[in-house]
Amino acid sequence: MLELLHIENIAVIEEADIRFRPGFNALTGETGAGKSIVIDAMGAVLGGRTSRELIRTGAEKAFVSGLFSQVPQALPGLAANGVVPDEDGNLLVQREIFSDGRNTCRANGRPITVSQLRQIGQELLNIHGQHDGTALLDEEQHGAYLDRFGRTEAPLAAYRTAYGAMAELRAQIRALQMDEAEKARRMDSLRFQIQELERAELVPGEEEELNARRSLLRNGEKYLAALSGADSCLSGDEESAGAVSQLRAAEEAIANIRSLGDDLEMLFKRLKDVRCEVYDLAETIRDRRAEFDFSPEELDAVESRADQLYRLKKKYGATVEDCLAYLEKCRGELDAMEAADDTLILLEGKLRKAETSVRDAGASLTRARREAALRLEERIQTELRDLDMRKIRFAIDMTPKEPSPDGCDAIRFLMTANAGEDLRPIARIASGGELARIMLALKNVLAEQEAVGTLVFDEVDTGVSGRAAQKVAEKLAQVSRRKQVLCVTHLPQLAAMADTHFSVEKGERDGRTFTRVCLLDRQQRQSELARITGGAHVTDALLESAGELLDAAEAYRNALAVGRGS
Repeated sequence: MLELLHIENIAVIEEADIRFRPGFNALTGETGAGKSIVIDAMGAVLGGRTSRELIRTGAEKAFVSGLFSQVPQALPGLAANGVVPDEDGNLLVQREIFSDGRNTCRANGRPITVSQLRQIGQELLNIHGQHDGTALLDEEQHGAYLDRFGRTEAPLAAYRTAYGAMAELRAQIRALQMDEAEKARRMDSLRFQIQELERAELVPGEEEELNARRSLLRNGEKYLAALSGADSCLSGDEESAGAVSQLRAAEEAIANIRSLGDDLEMLFKRLKDVRCEVYDLAETIRDRRAEFDFSPEELDAVESRADQLYRLKKKYGATVEDCLAYLEKCRGELDAMEAADDTLILLEGKLRKAETSVRDAGASLTRARREAALRLEERIQTELRDLDMRKIRFAIDMTPKEPSPDGCDAIRFLMTANAGEDLRPIARIASGGELARIMLALKNVLAEQEAVGTLVFDEVDTGVSGRAAQKVAEKLAQVSRRKQVLCVTHLPQLAAMADTHFSVEKGERDGRTFTRVCLLDRQQRQSELARITGGAHVTDALLESAGELLDAAEAYRNALAVGRGS
């Protein structure tokens, strides 16, 4: 049950705390006062889609939180996301919406994502919007409603598994069943690509070695000149002694006095070490110079190989390794095509078995749906009688169709509004008021199957008036004895029937529009019902009529309570 809805900077609501109560809660107010904003805030705190425009003008962020009580510990959405109610069964969900599009969500202080919040919210509160009745016009949704009522998750999952396997086999067979000309062209292309890559004799890692060798060869003269210069400086030439000879002479000079002190002995050793190191360097440079064999022919060969790799990479992959991987892929595809006839026979045998599995799973799903359809027809018919639609007949038509991801059944809701008329699709004959009441009946029936503790109806009274409005009010009162009901309404019958009545009012302060939500007492409710009935001109007669409406609603609620107690 939703105990408290806290709103900050949502549209024209600067700040509001709405403390809902058990039973039937009604929200009324002038058109444009902000009633739907309260519903939007509920949707936002439960992970619904939002936009930056929802944030109050001038604010950097919006914040909304909902405190739910009596939350079952075993709800799948909570367990799947590691969220648990506290020891008293309370759950606090929060969402901050920033102007840059960021969202911060928490459940009992635990950070969660928007999608996790949405998964949790679906198990806490169900919102029936103003336009949900039009969903009945979409026959694609009728099967989903039936599956929800019938709890066909297990047979539907088994069917979808079988259907997925069949679809995969069909895709494999289509890939193999190309025409012979296309197949021959593809095989020729594969053979050419395989031969080109095999002739190249690619080696993993060769590209890096090739680039290094090419860089060296391109700078061969500079390389040799540098090594020759270094060798001359270190080893000397015909005209001058090198660094090694000079260091040896210095070492011999110090050797004559090394015995005169420890410091001279240390100096001699340092000179010797330096001379040995320089000698090793000279030998290394001399070897590198002797090893380097620069030839224009080698450079041409390296350039040619690098160009070959470049062209192959443009066609087959970004690296040599990618080209090799593509080669293996081509070999595999060619092998598969050459063995396609055998593979096709094997796949067609598997497909026949898969189609049998789909038919069997589809038949099981159909049986479950037919059983559920009989129960749903009976339950909807009962609900419609309660909503003063005694002459309407409701039926669920199921006809076979080709297997598809949702089953082998074409499911349609049919109705007739007048005695003696044939059943026809709802979309063809239902009026707006009838759609609203049928959808309300369907929502009530589905809600009985679910653990959701709070049902929200946003202007469920669209297209309803008079006696029908009274029946809708009575139905919501009945539902509210099992679950908490929150209803935005323009009808006095619905507002009067509520156990708790809130007024949504718009005002202006310091040049800014603001909306506030007020809990009404008996006298205020009477005035609000008179306003809803008569508009701006509230007369004594309207006030008296509103009082009678409240008295009648209270009597009906008391009768419900007595009946429930007995």
